Amino acid sequence: MSRRALATAQAPAEAGEDPAFLEAWKKVTTIIEPPQTPMSAMKPRPPTPASIPSKLTVNFVLPYKSEITNKEFCSLREIVGLYQLISCLCGGCLDWRPRLPSQNIGVDQVDMVMVPATTGLMGILPGHVSTIAELKPGVMSVHEGNDVTKYFVSSGFAFIHANSITDVVAVEAVPLDQIDQSLVQKGLAEFTAKLGSASTDLEKAEAQIGVDVHSALNAALTG
Repeated sequence: MSRRALATAQAPAEAGEDPAFLEAWKKVTTIIEPPQTPMSAMKPRPPTPASIPSKLTVNFVLPYKSEITNKEFCSLREIVGLYQLISCLCGGCLDWRPRLPSQNIGVDQVDMVMVPATTGLMGILPGHVSTIAELKPGVMSVHEGNDVTKYFVSSGFAFIHANSITDVVAVEAVPLDQIDQSLVQKGLAEFTAKLGSASTDLEKAEAQIGVDVHSALNAALTG
């Protein structure tokens, strides 16, 4: 499997880190890795081909690199109940998909990708016009021949380029067959109850996020 960085036509051939920023970051903290800038993930794009290729090149990436700590995981699950959403984060994944949680980038050529855009389900084929689509919680399906592989994505963006290359950046993603439906339904009931009893704007917002994500998960599993 080939691997390469995200790229744009305007990016320099060699992207570098800002040494002054890195030095300042080290003075603030030594236990957290410095955030990566957009330039650290971009390299020159190949030119748009004269004819439309038969395959769509897909880059799939998660925008973080360091593994989450136990303390951070506990904080996350207290907010949105992530431990109830996913029965397994690793294993059984296709080669082109990055292992969670990392910033590894998987690259592969496929026939089509369907992404859950905020404007509706969007099919991306070779030769698609350039556009940027915001993703909402839902199912992303990868089509290669007769094989269809589905992933649940929480949110993110799809950057569709005129040269039949698509970059899908998801905040969270997991194979659909690794999600426990009983836990999803339990979580949906719990967050629905929390939304009904919420007394502050923060409680309502957190409960609404839980309802939205669990509803999308439930629809993906039952649909």
